[in-house]
Amino acid sequence: MSDISLHKPVIGISLGDINGIGPEVVMKALSDARMLDMITPVIYGSTKVLGYYRKTLKINNFQYQHMDKGPQEAHINVVNCWEEVIEITMGQATPDGGRAALMALQHAVRDLKAGVIEGIVTAPINKNNIQTEEFQFPGHTEYFTKEFETKDSLMLLCSGNLRVGVVTGHVPLAKVPQLITKERVQLKLNILERTLRQDFGISKPRIAVLGLNPHAGEEGLLGTEEEQVITPVIQDQKNKGRLVFGPFPADGFFGNGSHNKFDGILAMYHDQGLIPFKTLAFELGVNYTAGLPIVRTSPDHGTAYDIAGQNIASEASFREAIYLACDIARRRKEKDA
Repeated sequence: MSDISLHKPVIGISLGDINGIGPEVVMKALSDARMLDMITPVIYGSTKVLGYYRKTLKINNFQYQHMDKGPQEAHINVVNCWEEVIEITMGQATPDGGRAALMALQHAVRDLKAGVIEGIVTAPINKNNIQTEEFQFPGHTEYFTKEFETKDSLMLLCSGNLRVGVVTGHVPLAKVPQLITKERVQLKLNILERTLRQDFGISKPRIAVLGLNPHAGEEGLLGTEEEQVITPVIQDQKNKGRLVFGPFPADGFFGNGSHNKFDGILAMYHDQGLIPFKTLAFELGVNYTAGLPIVRTSPDHGTAYDIAGQNIASEASFREAIYLACDIARRRKEKDA
């Protein structure tokens, strides 16, 4: 983690699906006493849920307190987000699990808007059981984008100097080509360039853009999106003095190490960017929602019901998500000052 300032951000943590590995990785990540030297954590969930998992998993060095009036430094603060009995069924997707995840998110969003916390790290949710009239989104990214009235955001996967964003996120593959427009590619590139400068402190970022089709279209033989949409946008970026290159054929880009030459990479669709990213950095990857007025990160894994409650889940990605949220919150605080 970079030493940006001595500021200790107040970072919210939503517990996610209580039947998945969220509670486990949260508790393991915060059990390291050094974490309290960096941040003041506020967990949105339930002291009862945490108590249940602490006993079940025998994580005895995890100490916490109920947050009453405000976050207390040098303590793990917990906000109880529901009063009713919520049944824990480890390893299963249940309506109770979805309801609890949504209530935790809603409480955290209220505190983000009120300035109680400076950023949020979200533990994994189940995208199906959380769906209600209040939550009709493919995932966290779209939910936060709507809640904070942002025109658009960018799903950006980060691990060290590897940062991969996607033009289209949680949409069916069949709909991707119609969504690859000059306006959308331009918008996502602008968000990526701005966040690399403002949130990551890179004054003149080098950005690679991947093609949509095999071999980046092979000069129109295998598709026209590169010639008609992607290349003109790249040229426009270059005319503005930005270091944007491509479109690169996606199949060999990561295999030949080209990703190491750039500060950011823009893929056209979800799996095109996330498969190579997770292959290279699965246990240390972080999902950052770029383009928002608030800081939001998450680990790059899901609920992992198959190993929930077995005390074998790795907290590495969640820890990295906390580190990144802390770094960006500090950098933004410094910029505002």
